[in-house]
Amino acid sequence: MKKGIDFTGITVVFACHDGAGNFLMAKRSNQTRDEQGTWDPGGGGLEYGDLIEETLRKEIMEEYCAEVLDFELMGFREVRREQDGVKSHWLAFDYKVLIDPAQVQNGEPHKADEIAWYKLENLPFPMHSQWPIYYEKYKDKLNEPYIKEGDTIE
Repeated sequence: MKKGIDFTGITVVFACHDGAGNFLMAKRSNQTRDEQGTWDPGGGGLEYGDLIEETLRKEIMEEYCAEVLDFELMGFREVRREQDGVKSHWLAFDYKVLIDPAQVQNGEPHKADEIAWYKLENLPFPMHSQWPIYYEKYKDKLNEPYIKEGDTIE
């Protein structure tokens, strides 16, 4: 049985940022499940018994070798797609996550041909098919400046 195909899958999707308006993207390799050659922010499926926050932290460590410094749940989406005649259905919990750029490495070179930092107004091409939906839903939150606890806006 396959998550998202034989039953509704649950996934965390994360837009990792450095606190200064740069977002980390990965170019999907030809060994990924689908959408090879497209860029996406990152994500991973929830395993039975795991907590969503644990999955968020685990996936970011696996993909980018970085610890989560801070995160914000932006919302969730129902993702229904059809690729090569195969229908899938996922519930995606979408996060904006602060990480330290000095820690970042490509932790899964078999899944990501490269990783790089981008401004939202200058993203690479082509982006994953879900990116326009994700960005349209969360663009205000993604574009908000990062304010850490105790900081004030002047």
